[in-house]
Amino acid sequence: MRQPAHGGNLAWAAALAGCPPDAILDFSASISPLGPPNSAIAAIMSQLGNLKHYPDPNYSELRLALSHFHQLPPEWILPGNGSAELLTLLGRELAQLAATILITPAFGDYYRTLAAYNANVLECPLSLVTGHWSLTKEKGEKRNHKGLLLNNPHNPTGKIFSRDSILPYLEQFALVVVDEAFMDFVPPDEEQSLIPVVQEYANLVILRSLTKFYSLPGLRLGYAIAHPDCLAKWQQWRDPWPVNTLAAAAAIAALQDTEFQQQTWAWLPPARNQLFQGLAKILGFQPQVSAANFLLVESQKSTSQLQQQLLKHHQILIRDCLSFKELGDRFFRVAVREESDNQRLLTALSGE
Repeated sequence: MRQPAHGGNLAWAAALAGCPPDAILDFSASISPLGPPNSAIAAIMSQLGNLKHYPDPNYSELRLALSHFHQLPPEWILPGNGSAELLTLLGRELAQLAATILITPAFGDYYRTLAAYNANVLECPLSLVTGHWSLTKEKGEKRNHKGLLLNNPHNPTGKIFSRDSILPYLEQFALVVVDEAFMDFVPPDEEQSLIPVVQEYANLVILRSLTKFYSLPGLRLGYAIAHPDCLAKWQQWRDPWPVNTLAAAAAIAALQDTEFQQQTWAWLPPARNQLFQGLAKILGFQPQVSAANFLLVESQKSTSQLQQQLLKHHQILIRDCLSFKELGDRFFRVAVREESDNQRLLTALSGE
């Protein structure tokens, strides 16, 4: 079975470990261990009788719930079949520009969607030391025919960029895309989302995911926030009914579950610190400070070998970083899980 580029492929991991998929302790996919929320499960159960009907093609209730959550008009929001579907629409949009500047290391799906439409890609490296990236402007170079694509918090480093550091680029680029798939994990008093300013910039697109924070990756649900004219165009490009009835119901319930949201914000910082401190104490490992629910770790030994050893000896799956060409075989990424799981990982890593 081919080694996956993404995390969370339990079938591949189980085949290598020689055990059932449900026996694998998965640190490779950055999904909250606290969910799915009971409210989302109850909403799914309540909608089983509606599976005989098509979903509302306009997703009016879901867009209204999202508009209340973000204090935006519903026409500024477009639900999608995970952020992957919306990225594909964005690839078509970005390919119409002279070039797209990509902050690297970058999520592999960015390359997928840009390559699918033969977009011209210019890479801009992020410093793993300082957490900064700089777009040096050549003499005579113009950016108003180019796009900029980045994620915040950044994947795979977990670094968070301030809102103020991104805002100047909205005046320079034809289109700025900020993937905020992990922003939900940042408490409201610390988050740096550009959603509060999206109505001021017709060239800004924000992507959000409901699958990671609410532990619903199997339902495939994300949404884009952008100018209504842009979203109306995308609606004409894509297939009808991209979001299924159960996903829409779960999303509406999850957005209203303030107790689950507060629980997550209380759980993450101490759990992340426990994992960070434990990794830092193991000889040969150097974890990076993160604002998200995962840690990037530099290793003095081959991480692809380490991944296989952990699977075969401990039934634990970590995310190698071979798909990030800037990182290669000396970095791995681990999700933050609950304390007992984190300790099991630390014990296994110490042994290896």
